[in-house]
Amino acid sequence: MKNVQRIFLTAVLICSVSLLKAQTADEVLNKHIEAIGGKAKVAGVTSVKTDITMQVMGNDAPSSTVILVGKGFKSEAEFQGQKIVQIITDKGGWAMNPMAGSSDLQPIPDDQYKNAKEQIYFTPFLDYAAQGAKVELAGTEKVGDKDAFKIKYTSKDGIVTSYLFDPTSYYLVKTVKTGEMMGQSVEVSTTYSDFKKTDYGVVIPYKTDIDLGGQFQLAYVTKKAEFNSAVDPAIFAVK
Repeated sequence: MKNVQRIFLTAVLICSVSLLKAQTADEVLNKHIEAIGGKAKVAGVTSVKTDITMQVMGNDAPSSTVILVGKGFKSEAEFQGQKIVQIITDKGGWAMNPMAGSSDLQPIPDDQYKNAKEQIYFTPFLDYAAQGAKVELAGTEKVGDKDAFKIKYTSKDGIVTSYLFDPTSYYLVKTVKTGEMMGQSVEVSTTYSDFKKTDYGVVIPYKTDIDLGGQFQLAYVTKKAEFNSAVDPAIFAVK
C-alpha cells in the first residue's frame, strides 16, 4: 500500500513540475520578442536595409534587401552577370529572374505571393492576431542538439509555417514551410545562426541557410544592417 502511495505521489509531483515548465505559444513568442530587444524596440522598427553576400553553387553574389514595415519588401541580387529582383507589397508581388526566363518584372502567382507576404514585416509575431494570424504550440523538435519550441503559425491566408525557437535564448533558429521549385511543391527549411545585436539595439541572425527540399541550397551572410532610415515607397512601384 505504501509503495502504491509513493508511486502516486511521485506521479503527481512529476505532473506538477511538467505543468510548471509548460509554455503557451504566446509565452514563447513574448519571450522571443523580449530576447531580440523588447516589444517597444521591435515595435519601433519602421524600416530595415541590409547588404548581403549570397552564397550559391560555390559562388558569392552581392545582394541587398529593403523593408518598409507593413508596406513593402524588395530584394536585388547580382548573379553571373544577371540581376534578380523580388518585390512584395501589401497589395501584390513581382519578380524578375533572367535565369528563369523573366527579363522584366512579372506578377508572381497568388499562392507564391501569400507565401512571401510576411517579408514586409520585421517580424510576423508582433500583433499577429491583429493581422488575422493564429498560433499554436506544437511541442518541440530537434534543432542541432536542442529541443526547440515549435510554433505552428497560420496566416490570414491559411499559409502554415513552423517556427522553431531555441529553448534557452528564445531566438528563432529555424523555419519550415512549403514552397515551390521548378513547378514542384517542396519543403523549404531555413536555419538561422550568428546572432548579433545591431546598432539599433535589436538582435538579428547574420547567417541564414536555406534548403529547398534537399535539391538546392543557398546561404546569406549579412554584412550590414541599417534600421529606421528613410525609404522612398516609390522603390516598390512596378510600372
